[in-house]
Amino acid sequence: MLLAVLAVIAGFACGRIGGALVPVASSCAVGLGGLCLALTAPYAVPTPDVVTPMGRVGATAALLALSTGALCCAAWSARRRAARIALHLLAAGSVVVAAVVDSPGGMTACAGVVLCSLAAARLRRRAIGLSGLGLSTAVMAGLGVALAKNVLPSGPTASLEAWLSPRRILLWRDALHLAENDPALGTGPGRFEDLSPTLAQSPLSDGKPHSAVLQMAAEQGLVGVLLLATAYCWLLYVLWRSARSTQVVLAAGAALTAVAAMALVGNALSFTTVTAGVGLLAGIGTAEPFTDGPPDDDVAAPEFLRSGHD
Repeated sequence: MLLAVLAVIAGFACGRIGGALVPVASSCAVGLGGLCLALTAPYAVPTPDVVTPMGRVGATAALLALSTGALCCAAWSARRRAARIALHLLAAGSVVVAAVVDSPGGMTACAGVVLCSLAAARLRRRAIGLSGLGLSTAVMAGLGVALAKNVLPSGPTASLEAWLSPRRILLWRDALHLAENDPALGTGPGRFEDLSPTLAQSPLSDGKPHSAVLQMAAEQGLVGVLLLATAYCWLLYVLWRSARSTQVVLAAGAALTAVAAMALVGNALSFTTVTAGVGLLAGIGTAEPFTDGPPDDDVAAPEFLRSGHD
C-alpha cells in the first residue's frame, strides 16, 4: 500500500511538471511509453487470472487505458487540427495493441476512452462529464457488493457469475464476510490470504479477492473504504478545478475511471506500473501549462475556482 501511494505521488509530480512545460510532448511520451511496454513486454505488468469473455482485466489492460487517455490528452493539447486528428488516430491504435497482446478487457477500455474523448468535443460543462464518470464507478461498486451479498435477482446473478467466474464471486463473499465480522478496522492488511476459505483451497493464487473495495473492506474496514473513495473523489475534484481544457480533463477522467472499474473487478492497483501511471495521467490532466494553451482553454476552470475561493 505504501509503495502504491509513493508511486502515485511521484507520478503526479512528474505529470504536473511535464504537463506544465511541454503538455503535448509529455502526454505523448506517457502514452507511447505505456503502449510500448504493453506491446514489447506484456508480462512486465502481469495480469491476474480472469476468465473470458471479460478478458484479462488487470495491469496490462489498465496500462493500455492509461496510455490511451494520455494520447487523447496530447491530442486536445495540440493547437493544430491535423495534429489532433493524428493523435486521436494514434490513441485509437491502442485498441489494436490490446488485441495483439490478447487483452479483450484492454480493447474495451481503450475504445471507451477514445469515444469519451471524442464526445467531450461538444461538452462545455466538465462537471456533468465528471459526475457521470463518478456515478458509473459508484454503480459498479454497488453492483459488486450486491453480488457478493447475493441480493440481486437470480437472472442477473447467474449472468454476472458466468461473466466473472464463480470462483471470483466466492472470493468476494469471503471478503464481505470478513468485513462484516470487523466492520470498523477490518482484519488487518494482508490477512485476507490467511483467512479466506476459498484461497485455502487454491495455494497457487495471488492471495487477493480481486476487488479493491472488498479487499479494503475486509482488511482495513470502513476506514479503508472511505480512504479509497476519498482518493478517487479527490482525483475527480482536482480535475474539475484544473486549468486544462474540458476536453483534456474529461479524457484523463475517462481513463482514470476505466482503471477504477478494472480495480473493482480485478487486481490492477497491486502493480506499481499502474499506480505510477495513474499519478502521471492525473498530473498531466491537472497541470497548469506555462504556455498560452490551446484555443479551447476558455472552458477551463476559472482562476477563482482553481485558487479555492468562492
